[in-house]
Amino acid sequence: MSGDLPYERILRECLSGELKVLNAHLPARQKNLAGLLKEEYPHILCNDGSVHLFKQRELEYLAGITNKEEQELLMLPILIQIDTDRSETEVLCPGDVEKKVVQTVLDMPPGFQGGAVRIYRPQLAVLRKRLKTTTQYLYSPHL
Repeated sequence: MSGDLPYERILRECLSGELKVLNAHLPARQKNLAGLLKEEYPHILCNDGSVHLFKQRELEYLAGITNKEEQELLMLPILIQIDTDRSETEVLCPGDVEKKVVQTVLDMPPGFQGGAVRIYRPQLAVLRKRLKTTTQYLYSPHL
């Protein structure tokens, strides 16, 4: 059943073929915000064997805009899907808490379609400036 999780399905698809090299930096699995806040050195292991560290300042910012229940549900890093064929970008939002985070950071009610929100380059710059270590790019052949 774990293969049916949205993150694992996306990871499996993006780690096949030529995109494997581009997406090697992705974490082997995500961790929730609540757990990361308890770690002395918040981190996650990546598929390429490296360790990705989260900035405490970003985790505290996210904790400030979410309640305890949402902190258990918010899985990090949040993935920003880049289409390799076009200049389109989507933030993957499998749950309401991710939508809330994106809406708060961008200070606007973005339009959500399914489990993602399409954003423009200026919005991407704002999102990455505020959440540099708690977001990661995912390269995809199509959105």
